[in-house]
Amino acid sequence: MSTVSTRGTGSTVYRPSMARRIQAWFANRFAMITAVLVLVYLFVPVAYTFAFSFNNYRKTNITWNSEGSPTLKHWKDPCGAPGICEALVNSIQIGAIATLVATILGTLLAFALVRYKFIGRGAGNIMTFIPMATPEIVLGASLLTIFVQGFSNVGLKLGFWTIVIAHIMFCISFVVVTVKARLQSLDPRLEEAAQDLYAGPGATFWRVTFPLVLPGIVGAAMLSFSLSFDDFIITNFVSGSETTFPKFVYVSYLRGIPAQANVIGFSMFAIAVALVIGGQLIGNARKPK
Repeated sequence: MSTVSTRGTGSTVYRPSMARRIQAWFANRFAMITAVLVLVYLFVPVAYTFAFSFNNYRKTNITWNSEGSPTLKHWKDPCGAPGICEALVNSIQIGAIATLVATILGTLLAFALVRYKFIGRGAGNIMTFIPMATPEIVLGASLLTIFVQGFSNVGLKLGFWTIVIAHIMFCISFVVVTVKARLQSLDPRLEEAAQDLYAGPGATFWRVTFPLVLPGIVGAAMLSFSLSFDDFIITNFVSGSETTFPKFVYVSYLRGIPAQANVIGFSMFAIAVALVIGGQLIGNARKPK
């Protein structure tokens, strides 16, 4: 209950009850508490990965071995598990090629959909989302059928390049969506001002439009590489005997994921976080004060 007290001056002071004060405290901090709980929920697997990279296990890395743990031997030799670094190199190479091609094609397609009017533009906008909305297992099975029945006659076998082609296909959609959002947020008056100052179409694009769109392109490229590096379902369908890092981890799970996989996984996470923080710091430094 709330109480009202009367002072000597005749004024009354409202004193909320303890329950109301606790309720008000939670109401004022609900968003912050929720954010903290969500972050904890998201980072528990990352913390597990980091902790078990120091596990001095013998046969399996699923349970913690208190004898000799923690140890740095896995960090000193991340390639100690047979085949892990070969799989990592494959994933990096596939991700780099897929990201480069998908970023170029996706950026061009985003400019076409935003800046130009042509027949089928609306259908193009809708079809861009189809690879994103299609379940990966359906997409992987469809691509496997295409590669086996459609490209076997030209000598294209399941392996490195079929993985690259598949990754380019689903990465383009994410590039288009990201770059389109950046283009649609640009102020057209900036380009009009450049043209009023006698800048030609080429100069306007390279000196005004492209620098403004570049953060979106970089973000799309980072997202594409992350999606390509992390993909397992589609890769498992079209990879044949080729092994990528996610495929290596999946196969290793049957006999216990080696701690070197935890080392590499957490290292990739740390690099991604460092890039994001670095981008934020550079962006904040360029903002006018």
